[in-house]
Amino acid sequence: MPREFYRSDRVADAIQRELSALINDSLNDPRVGMVSVTEVRVSKDLSNCKVYVSFISLNSEHKANVAMSALSGATGYLSKLMAANMNLRLMPKITFIHDNSVAKSLEMAALIDRAIASDSRVVSSEES
Repeated sequence: MPREFYRSDRVADAIQRELSALINDSLNDPRVGMVSVTEVRVSKDLSNCKVYVSFISLNSEHKANVAMSALSGATGYLSKLMAANMNLRLMPKITFIHDNSVAKSLEMAALIDRAIASDSRVVSSEES
């Protein structure tokens, strides 16, 4: 049985594409840096929208908080640009949420790399 696609899912995909382009092209705030929109969730009534963002070039929690406040401050500007580009009767209210899953996955990959390097040193010392 095929999966049903709801309008909120299609709107979420469209908002994700549009917001990604607008943040990277139209938002000239140096506090934000490189942003990746990782996920967008739109309520069933299309009134609210949670936008999960990850910061690629920011390496501290403080810088991420500053960038989040800058994005939150630009919500009205981004909503206005999106409303002009999208064919929606009502624009969902956008809420930005910091998604640190990318940073956690990079930390996990580094831990795995160190474990592999440590294991290879142990194996090579046992062979000697």
